[in-house]
Amino acid sequence: MKYLEVKSTDPYLNLALENYMFEYMPSEEDYFLLWQVDNSILIGKHQNTVEEINKEFVDQHDIKVVRRLTGGGAVFHDLGNVNFSFIVKRRKNRDFDFHFFVEPVLRVMNTLGIKAEFSGRNDLLIDGMKFSGNAQCAKADRLLHHGCIMVNANVDYLSEALRVKEKKYESRGIKSVRSRVTYVNERLGNPVSVETFKQLLLCEVLRENGDMRPVELHDGDRERIKDIRDSRFAAWEWNYGKSPVYNVRKEKKFPAGLVTIYMQVNKGYIEKAKLYGDFFGNEDITELEEKFTGIRLNKNSLSEALEAMRIDTYMRDISAQDMYELIWYA
Repeated sequence: MKYLEVKSTDPYLNLALENYMFEYMPSEEDYFLLWQVDNSILIGKHQNTVEEINKEFVDQHDIKVVRRLTGGGAVFHDLGNVNFSFIVKRRKNRDFDFHFFVEPVLRVMNTLGIKAEFSGRNDLLIDGMKFSGNAQCAKADRLLHHGCIMVNANVDYLSEALRVKEKKYESRGIKSVRSRVTYVNERLGNPVSVETFKQLLLCEVLRENGDMRPVELHDGDRERIKDIRDSRFAAWEWNYGKSPVYNVRKEKKFPAGLVTIYMQVNKGYIEKAKLYGDFFGNEDITELEEKFTGIRLNKNSLSEALEAMRIDTYMRDISAQDMYELIWYA
């Protein structure tokens, strides 16, 4: 395994670097990255950006908004967070095995005297409160896992910058972002610096992987990373895109995530559909969206069409029955 401590705090550049290493660096190597970004919101790949952020607050405080490669929910980042990425060979039955990749974080927390646990789809908790979220995606023979650890979080910014969807947390009786999150130093008598936490985490990964060598990036690599930054991660089209045109909107929370579907319906037929949510999945969601075109909106036609779509190929752990309940009953 090779490792890289990223010096940049530009979210556009750091996600471009991660993207480049995931898609273009030699696939026979595994990589571990440690990185931070200044005030920003990283949006899940399948989310509708304008529904996830407080646009007025974001603009007022110059908070960058960037869509990442992975699914999951929107996350506020600042320099009190530590981010880590594993880019590894894809192994059978390892897709979305979050627990395997967060073990080093749990060991660091144990070293600090804090009892933390993996919970739900992708979260790390202390006393039921989230301090780390994780996400994954896979492509061909490569898998990307990354996570954000709140060491010294600016919870005021976090609370104001993100919109909370009531459906997402109503079953847990949670009313605000602040009431469901904590951060490492909130639980320590003697606070730990972000740099110290990074070194503790690197030591755990080193202990597990033996002799790790540093990643070497050349001028050609840096030029391509800069191109990816400018053409994708800093581009409005990638981060916001066009708002969907629709006359029907349905939303439902499932164990696998919150799903929203926008549909343009005319004379009882679906003309166009757009799917958003914090679900995970590896395949191109636009392929699934195109399959909705032409479906007649009655129970039998809808049910038959959904059964033929292989929905869980695109949306992990979302079934045809789930989608039927979303469209027909939500």
